[in-house]
Amino acid sequence: MQDFSGKLAVITGGGTGIGRALAQQLAAEGCSVAMCDISEADMKESCGLAMQGAPQGVQVTGFLADVAMEAQIEAFRDDTLARHQTNHIHLLFNNAGIGGGGSFINAPRNVWERTFGVCWYGVYYSSRAFLPALMRAEEGHLVNVSSVNGFWASLGPDTAHTAYSAAKFAVKGFTEALVNDFRLNAPHLKASVVMPGHIGTNIALNTMREFGDLLSQDVPGSDAEGQGDATAMGESFRDNGLDPAVAAQIILQGVRDERWRILVGLDAQGLDQAVRQAPEEAYERDFMDARVAPIMPQLISE
Repeated sequence: MQDFSGKLAVITGGGTGIGRALAQQLAAEGCSVAMCDISEADMKESCGLAMQGAPQGVQVTGFLADVAMEAQIEAFRDDTLARHQTNHIHLLFNNAGIGGGGSFINAPRNVWERTFGVCWYGVYYSSRAFLPALMRAEEGHLVNVSSVNGFWASLGPDTAHTAYSAAKFAVKGFTEALVNDFRLNAPHLKASVVMPGHIGTNIALNTMREFGDLLSQDVPGSDAEGQGDATAMGESFRDNGLDPAVAAQIILQGVRDERWRILVGLDAQGLDQAVRQAPEEAYERDFMDARVAPIMPQLISE
């Protein structure tokens, strides 16, 4: 799919970050967009920004939905097809995600399962809901956003990171399996898994907004006394990562190139190589100090 003009793309988590950047760039290329998000305010802003750079004939719609709720995703699908007056889509970007649920031992179970639900079941429910519409297109591409934590289940030697990592490993495995499934059963479709490194998004701040005080049992500095520090860390994460617009450019080029595996950022590329070279050492302190610190120094310093 070299040309996105005249196509219809569906994006989950379109209210901020990579989802917003994808919507803007696709709309600017003449692609209509249907996005969902859990924040109506963020989503409306994204829709407005996407329409600013869109040529005549492009339609951008938003729908308030929680991707972890299958009925809401099905309602989003129905709304998309009705408002865009079509029975098919061309692109599906399963992008929505949150953090939290770091420790399987200490994190509240509802926080752990909520994180896993958004990051894994959000991808699964959306893929289930939109696959028939994707298959009805002459050509289609399903893009699932995993993470470097989909091949390296860590945030550094002193931080547990189980729910998010488990979900992102699931997303990666699911997408890799779809590559062959599509070749056998839907050869006009392609699948890609995206594995970003540190992208400057609001994911940390959105996680705080989602869980609030529940994170105090799981995240250092997120209790009532350390809320300011946690907010500052979230803002630092947002302000010091790769620009989401650059990440979106890399992802869309990967779609054009029909690459099933899209690493986003030099840190993602370096970490991928490091884990492949020394998989048995990947969770040892020496691996962190010698291989990870030069690539992702914030994991060591924090």
